[in-house]
Amino acid sequence: MLLIFVSVFPVIVIMIYIYFRDKYEKEPLWLLIKAFAGGILSAVATILFFVPFHNSLPEFQNVFANAMFKAFFGAAIPEEIFKFIFLYLIIWKNRNFNEYYDGIIYAVFVSLGFACLENIFYVTEHGMGVGIARGIFAVPGHALDGVIMGYFLSLARFMPQRKTEFIFKSLFYAILAHGIYDFLLFYASGISESSPALSVLAMLVFLVFIIYIWRLGFRKINRHVEASVFKR
Repeated sequence: MLLIFVSVFPVIVIMIYIYFRDKYEKEPLWLLIKAFAGGILSAVATILFFVPFHNSLPEFQNVFANAMFKAFFGAAIPEEIFKFIFLYLIIWKNRNFNEYYDGIIYAVFVSLGFACLENIFYVTEHGMGVGIARGIFAVPGHALDGVIMGYFLSLARFMPQRKTEFIFKSLFYAILAHGIYDFLLFYASGISESSPALSVLAMLVFLVFIIYIWRLGFRKINRHVEASVFKR
């Protein structure tokens, strides 16, 4: 039970924060719950449709190439595609998607649904230490991928003349952020024995990237919050 709590707690904290950043027109709770459930289903879809092929992914002798391939083709691309599909199906035509911040809040709730199920699997299998580390890095990482995805999805919604461009950016930049995050971790782990110094350097770059992506996420949240049509 404690491990389940550790798995779910960071998800709840981020959901509360994202919900209360919506200053001008709160979203209906039933639709947020639907988005969260959609995120859980996106994780299930990833497991059902992609995981059977995961073990057949090629292994490269070069650690850099192997980490890059696994990060993008083994994680970022399938995960973000399934998140995007469920996000789009749930909110794109919904009348409650009526201001810029809405894209972010729904995308984050979808991402946190995915992260919640994934976190439960990882933490119950690997224990408290992994739960704490994932609560600090992995769960917020999924949320920030959602911020990026939702930011551009809102632009696609409210700038229809550039819909195709922003739909592409919504998915592309979420995949890019997710892929870089995983690549740095995979690479640092892959060279930890053969080149400890380079592994430490990769982890330092990872921490710099985390700081950058957090700052970027908060800027995008602030920008869309203040662009609300309900602001007086």
